[in-house]
Amino acid sequence: MIKVENLTKSYNERIVVRGLSFEVKKGSILGFLGANGSGKTTTIKMMVGITTPDSGKIFLDGKSISEWETKKILGFMPELPSFYEYLTGGEFLSFCEDLSISGDSRKKKELEEIFTKIGLLEARDIPIREYSKGMRQRLAFAQAIIHNPEYIFLDEPLDGLDPLGRKAFKQFIKELKNEGKTIFFSSHILFDAEELCDEIAIINKGELLYKGNIPDFCKGRTLERQFVDTVEAANNPQ
Repeated sequence: MIKVENLTKSYNERIVVRGLSFEVKKGSILGFLGANGSGKTTTIKMMVGITTPDSGKIFLDGKSISEWETKKILGFMPELPSFYEYLTGGEFLSFCEDLSISGDSRKKKELEEIFTKIGLLEARDIPIREYSKGMRQRLAFAQAIIHNPEYIFLDEPLDGLDPLGRKAFKQFIKELKNEGKTIFFSSHILFDAEELCDEIAIINKGELLYKGNIPDFCKGRTLERQFVDTVEAANNPQ
């Protein structure tokens, strides 16, 4: 289970995340939704241990994210991934596996299966500098799961993918859930949240507006319409 308690983060005296608290059930998919600048990426970076909160706590399976052992069980795909451009996709993924602290090394056949599922098998020997944006997204997703983590954090994972790539990605995410993985991902694409998520959490100006299942939130309306109305109401109180 993921547990976030009273998380707060400021930059240059501007509060970006304010008193954020929620839980994510183990083995579920949670969609983290919010407008640009709402604090989604800042929250995710704190949840994976890249940045430190001003206050508050984050736990995975009851252990603090600050503990070294906890980092073994999480994988992270950033919104703007960076690569060693001179490496091939295959070399980069092997490098990421060598850096892994999980101790769960994958066999060559398993690596080929990952490349196949993300649609990069034929491109694994091509230098990353020649990859398109969509190919880079696929490779970033692969590095997030190469060490077989229990918790997977994805920041805008479907951005830049064509329809076939989006379909393959979503199917892979569903398979990971069926394996018992817990997936936390942010997205601007609300249709994806409706299709994939067990629950959603909506953040606005660093504060939680809603956490729960989609039908209870939508109340018979589309997720997009209810999301827009909820955020607008929060920003323009009567």
